[in-house]
Amino acid sequence: MTARGDDDAAEHRAPGVTGAAERWASGDADPTALRRILEDAAAGRFPPADGATDVVPSPDGPVHAVLAFTAHHLVAADVDPGEVAAHLDPGDIAAPMGAPFLAWLGGRLGAVPGTLDVVLTARASAGAPPFPDGIHEIIPDARRGRVGRALLYRSDIRAWESADGNGLLVVGRGLAGRWEASFEVSPGARGRGLGRTLAAVSMLAVPRGERVFMQVAPGNIASLRAVLAAGFRPIGAEVLFRKDRGAPG
Repeated sequence: MTARGDDDAAEHRAPGVTGAAERWASGDADPTALRRILEDAAAGRFPPADGATDVVPSPDGPVHAVLAFTAHHLVAADVDPGEVAAHLDPGDIAAPMGAPFLAWLGGRLGAVPGTLDVVLTARASAGAPPFPDGIHEIIPDARRGRVGRALLYRSDIRAWESADGNGLLVVGRGLAGRWEASFEVSPGARGRGLGRTLAAVSMLAVPRGERVFMQVAPGNIASLRAVLAAGFRPIGAEVLFRKDRGAPG
């Protein structure tokens, strides 16, 4: 399901957009498409850098999403591709991640756009070492901010804490069923490598051979450096829309 924003190519793209809309209406859209695309990107098989915006069904779970790869975007939401094409600026290849489009999509879905995050991923090695002695699993407590946020976006939540209580790691099933991890480090314990350790531990917290994904705000340079140092690699960017979070009236 492809929507293109280039008016000069309208005569070429119109049949493709129409065909996409017909597949959507007939119920032939593939509900597993997003997970396959994410796993392929994590393995280095990216969508073509063709300037297209593909529309795929909203995944099961609490969120819709807009994802960006190199010169290619995905809208994972239950909207018609024709509507998407009508709201893209034909002169802006980055339009699907721009404020005007995200605001329109949020209104269309009755949801508020979340923050823009860089998406990074790593694979749990078959030869992964055991957990470090200082990291132990705890019962997820929704009163802790990182856990409470994870419960809004993920299922099957598990949590680990450093021995001194300064580091917290949360892992669960997120967008399209992928494994997602997030962590936090107390202000007084930052700059000592604890964030990098927690990010590395996330690869031990998922089944071996699976991929774990992290989302980091572009401006959070400390966390971004920690995740990169732990062996994660960036694959794109995304904005999530919670399905149960209505747009302000």
